[in-house]
Amino acid sequence: MNNYNSKLPQFPEPYWLKTSELPTFPKLQEDLKVDVAVVGGGITGLTSAFLLAKAGVKVAVIEAGSILNGTTGHTTAKVTAQHGLIYDELISHFGEEKARLYYQANYDAVQFVKNIAKEQQIDCGFSEEDAYIYTNSEQEMEMLLKEFKAYEKLGVNGSEYVSEVPIPVEAKAAIVMRNQAQFHPLKFLKHLVERFTEMGGQIYENTTAVDMEEGSEPVVTTRDGHKVRCNQMIVSTHFPFYDLKGFYFSRMKPERSYVLAVKTEKEFPGGMFINAEQPTRSLRYTDWNGEKIVLFGGDSHAVGHKTNTHQYYEALEAFANKTFGVKEIPFRWSAQDPIPFDKVPFVGPYSASTDNIFVATGYRKWGMSNGINAAIMLSDQILKKDTPYKEVFDPQRFNADPELKKFVSTNTHVAQMLVKGKLERPSTQTTSLENDEGATVTVNGKRAGAYRDENGQLHVVDTTCTHMGCELEWNNGERSWDCPCHGSRFSYKGDVLEGPAELPLKKVDID
Repeated sequence: MNNYNSKLPQFPEPYWLKTSELPTFPKLQEDLKVDVAVVGGGITGLTSAFLLAKAGVKVAVIEAGSILNGTTGHTTAKVTAQHGLIYDELISHFGEEKARLYYQANYDAVQFVKNIAKEQQIDCGFSEEDAYIYTNSEQEMEMLLKEFKAYEKLGVNGSEYVSEVPIPVEAKAAIVMRNQAQFHPLKFLKHLVERFTEMGGQIYENTTAVDMEEGSEPVVTTRDGHKVRCNQMIVSTHFPFYDLKGFYFSRMKPERSYVLAVKTEKEFPGGMFINAEQPTRSLRYTDWNGEKIVLFGGDSHAVGHKTNTHQYYEALEAFANKTFGVKEIPFRWSAQDPIPFDKVPFVGPYSASTDNIFVATGYRKWGMSNGINAAIMLSDQILKKDTPYKEVFDPQRFNADPELKKFVSTNTHVAQMLVKGKLERPSTQTTSLENDEGATVTVNGKRAGAYRDENGQLHVVDTTCTHMGCELEWNNGERSWDCPCHGSRFSYKGDVLEGPAELPLKKVDID
C-alpha cells in the first residue's frame, strides 16, 4: 500500500472517548414518573434535557449503554452550517425559503455552542474556523459554482469563492463559509450533564428501552420491565427504538465512514476542509495532550456491503502521508450515520397522531450542528415556544422528489439483499479461521458467523439480523457483524452495537 511502515493502531480507539473522564450513572431499578422522558444519551438527548431542566422541567434520560458512547463519541466534531454540496439541492427540492431556514437553523446551532462555551467557560477546545469545500474535478467545479450561487441567494454569512486552499491538496477551486467552529464534544457535553444533574435531572445508563405506549401519558418499558411514565417524550436514539408508525428505518440509508487522528510531519494551518468529489476526504485539527493532531476522515459506504473495511483506513493513511506526512496514528475509529433520502433530518412529532412524542434522527454526518439544532427545536416545542424551523424538519414530510424514488429503489434493494442472504451457503469452515479472523461459515448445514479472537477462542453467532431477518456480513475493520438492509450492527459476541435492532444475536453451539 505505502512505501513506509503502516502506523495504524491495531484496534479502533475513539479520540473523544479516550480524552474525557465522563461521569457514570446507575441502571434504572424501579418505575419512574417524570415530566419528560428522553430516550438516548447522545448530543440531542442530553442537550434537550439540559435546556428543559433549565426551564424547570423534571427530566429523566435513559441510555442503553453509556452516555455519549455512540455516534456523538465518534464524530469529527465540526460545528458548521456547511454540510457539503447541499444548498443548491435544497433550493431545487424545497424552495429558497426552506433552504434558508435550514441554513439559519444550523447557523443558530453554531452560535449556541459558542455562547454556552463562553458564558459557562467550558474548556472544550472551541475555536472558530473557516470551512472549505474544494475540488480538483472539472465536473465538480460546476456544482461548486452552483453551490456558491446558492450561498449568495440565501445570504450565507462570510461566504467566498476562491481559486486555492491553504493545504497541500490538488484543488482548482473552493467555496468558503467563514467563522464556523470545531470543539471537543464530550468535554462540552460533560459540562451540560453536570449542570443538568445539579438541577435535579436524572440519567440512567445500561437501561434499554424496548417498548413504548402512546397516550396522554406515554410509557417507556425497559428490558428489565420497569416503566417510565411521562407527559412528553423525546426519542433521540440513532434510529428510533420504537418505529411502528414512522418507518424511519425504511426512509434512511445507513452509511459508515472512517477517521484517523494523526500526528503529522508538516504543520497544519488551521481551518476545516472537505472535498466535493468521491472518495470523501475531510481534514481538521484538534488538540491532544498539548499537541496538534489532524483528523483525516472519509470513505463512506453503505453498511454491510463491504467486508474488507480495513482498506478505508489504509486509504486515509496513504492520503495523510501524501499531504502532511505521518509521524504517528494514536487513534482510529469509524462512525455510522443514517442518511434521509432528501438529506434533511427528521425532527418533530413522532407521527401524525402523536403530539406529545418527539423524534430526532437522520443527521447525515453533520450531527454536531443538526443535533444541537434538534435539541433546541424539541425543547422549544415541549415548552410551547414558536420555532420557525418546524416545517423544514417535519418528520411527516414525504416528497415525491427525491424521497419517493429513493424510497422505492432502496427498499427494493433491501428485498433483494434479504433473498440473497437466505440462499447463501458459505464454504468456509470454523476450523480454517486463524486468530483475529472472522467469516460467514456453515454450521450444522446452516449459515452462521464465526470469529476466532486473538487468544484462539471461537465465537459463533446466528447471522440473522434480529430487526427484520436480513443476513449479516462480517466487517473486518471493526470486528462486527453488519446488516446490509437497515444498518444494524452487532459485536462478534452478538451484542447490539447499532440499531434499529434491539435484541442480540443468538449464540450457535458447535457440535
